[in-house]
Amino acid sequence: MAHEASQFESGEMLAAFLFSTPLLQESWRLCAAVAGQQQGFAVERVGPTALVAFSAVQPTAGGWSSDFVEVEGKGMFGGVEGGAARVHGGVLKVFQSYHAAPSFQRKLEEALKDCKSVVLAGHGLGGAVAALSALWLLSRFESAPIFCITFGSPMLANHPFSKAILQQRWAGNFCHIVAPTDIFPTLLFSPRSPFLPRIFAMFTSFDQLQHFPISNVERDELLAELLGRVEDWLKLSGDKESLYCPFGSYVFCTEKGAVCMDDSRAIVEFLGYSMLSGGWVSSCIEDHLKYGDYVGRVCAQYMQKLSFRPTIIPDSSSEAGVALALQSIGISYEDAVYGKATNCLLKARQLNWRRNLNNAKMAVSLSKITPFRAELEWYKDYCDAQYQLGYYDAFKRRGASRRDFKVVMNMRKLGRFWDDLIDKMQKNELTPDFHKQPKYVNASRFYELLVEPLEIADYYRAGMHTKKGHYIEHGRNKRFDIFDKWWADRKVGDEERKPRSKYAGLTQDPCFWARVEEARDKVFQATNEMDMRKRLLLLDDIERFAQYAIGMIDRMEVSVDVMSKKSSYGLFREEWEELKSQQQQHQILKEHFPGFQDGMVQ
Repeated sequence: MAHEASQFESGEMLAAFLFSTPLLQESWRLCAAVAGQQQGFAVERVGPTALVAFSAVQPTAGGWSSDFVEVEGKGMFGGVEGGAARVHGGVLKVFQSYHAAPSFQRKLEEALKDCKSVVLAGHGLGGAVAALSALWLLSRFESAPIFCITFGSPMLANHPFSKAILQQRWAGNFCHIVAPTDIFPTLLFSPRSPFLPRIFAMFTSFDQLQHFPISNVERDELLAELLGRVEDWLKLSGDKESLYCPFGSYVFCTEKGAVCMDDSRAIVEFLGYSMLSGGWVSSCIEDHLKYGDYVGRVCAQYMQKLSFRPTIIPDSSSEAGVALALQSIGISYEDAVYGKATNCLLKARQLNWRRNLNNAKMAVSLSKITPFRAELEWYKDYCDAQYQLGYYDAFKRRGASRRDFKVVMNMRKLGRFWDDLIDKMQKNELTPDFHKQPKYVNASRFYELLVEPLEIADYYRAGMHTKKGHYIEHGRNKRFDIFDKWWADRKVGDEERKPRSKYAGLTQDPCFWARVEEARDKVFQATNEMDMRKRLLLLDDIERFAQYAIGMIDRMEVSVDVMSKKSSYGLFREEWEELKSQQQQHQILKEHFPGFQDGMVQ
């Protein structure tokens, strides 16, 4: 007997939200309204929300290629660029035609400025364009309330691209509505099909969109081809760089109900089962034009209790829930794919169980690393009291004592915990809002402020700056960049806005000591630089840091060890004052002796 538990958890919550609000119906209404317009998109305000809808008809879609295109260097999609991430060349071409228009960018930016949230929606090809537009906005305005809804949209990117979206925690911003036998969500599983040019030509006009350009015999051939590619996709492991991959949540919607899931493998399996459930050949294009009916009926039925008429009585309410979910998308107990579809849903549910279980395990692990962090705090207090120097400089000048060795081991143990946590997040093994929980935001920030100065000290102690370059640009661990983003996205309370009455326990810029080391290096360079233009640039950089440090001290955002004359910052101040004194002497000599230049008489 199956476990008694919520069937779909986060997916169920998303579906319940969408079907209990007018958001889906309003999004479809605007998509349908813009279908006959030459502009191809429209912006409309609905209460505090701006709706941006893209038509299934895109005049620039004709004659395109189905090849993947690398997005690296495009400068449009921020964190999802780079590596093996690729998107559909034709969809990218259509999006770029919008992106190049100043009026398009201006309208979206105005919508973000004037409204509390922005919803981008699109039908068919317009859905793929809406998804790229949403990614562009998320890359530019990471914390903006942006949501994307597509209706019957083809997949547009490969597995590394979809994985990058997961790593950026943007998957929750996308919801794809799929009708049971709609051809378009599965079409690009066979990107080399000879039928594709004729099918995609339909997107250039609304009249052509209503007439499917291939016969029933050809539809059978296409069905067999697509099913074969789905099986190939499911058999492959790894990044699947050459295959299309879904991202975000998929809502499989019929006149009877809907099922929502966010696991890419489960989504692909369900797309295959939808093709096998019957009626695909006769309605694979008709369903693409019926989203208004599906959305309207499911929204109207949301608060009504569905009657359940199974062929056999389920053993548990859990099995009954699975049967109801399958019934809602047109898969009955008599269908040949019922067993496989049931297993697919159970796997999707188990994924949510695993995420919640991993959340609990991470909470236990977080409590277990507390002693390691406490020992580093003790080490900091010891250095402040024993050496009158501060733990940064003490660790930088350390010897081979047992105490220092233990500090290194504790740093590694803490680093392994946070690297494991980030790895689980990037693999989608934790709940989507995991990184927003205050205890992890605060714990990661404390770890960063406490440990990163030690990593900086180790970096400069080993002379890595002479081999690789300075720490901030060439030596900083990516985990700290992630923690910076978590901290920047947190909700700031009133307490944090109040001015400090005493110096901080930990310097509030985790890279402060790296900036000190870089400034000291520039002082040395400026002292020996003969080119006046280069020297002036160095002096400007040093002065900016000096003012930045003074500002932090005035706001009491540094710990007391920074103020020590023996600290690296104390040495920087002495070196900087000496250099400024030399500059003033040179200036006086130049005024009295015009031929004097850099200590020499010309």
